[in-house]
Amino acid sequence: MIQGEFDELGQLFFEIDLIAANGEIFSTMALLDTGFTQWLAINSQDLEGLMWSKIDRRRMITAMGETLLNTYMANVVLDGQEFAVEAIAGSQIRETIIGLPWLRTKRLLVDFPAGILTLG
Repeated sequence: MIQGEFDELGQLFFEIDLIAANGEIFSTMALLDTGFTQWLAINSQDLEGLMWSKIDRRRMITAMGETLLNTYMANVVLDGQEFAVEAIAGSQIRETIIGLPWLRTKRLLVDFPAGILTLG
């Protein structure tokens, strides 16, 4: 189980590790967005150092409208466990986002009054 953090707006952030194609590990804070139906979203510029394999280019509907985004095979460590998941990348993605699919395998506990945020 991993501990998360709330920001000043009440958004939920968790530290995850992104594993580059060469095995290098990059830790980052990721926003958990339950309205996002993909596993992972990342800014294209952040993606460059990871050298993940491109899978496809897909038309998607985002909060900013319909757009074409590249998809990649990503290796992510969350709660000490490594996962191979599909990630989308685009220049318009401002921060690393983890989405709803994580909640199919991980339990989310949010208690704002107590300041508790866990995923695992």
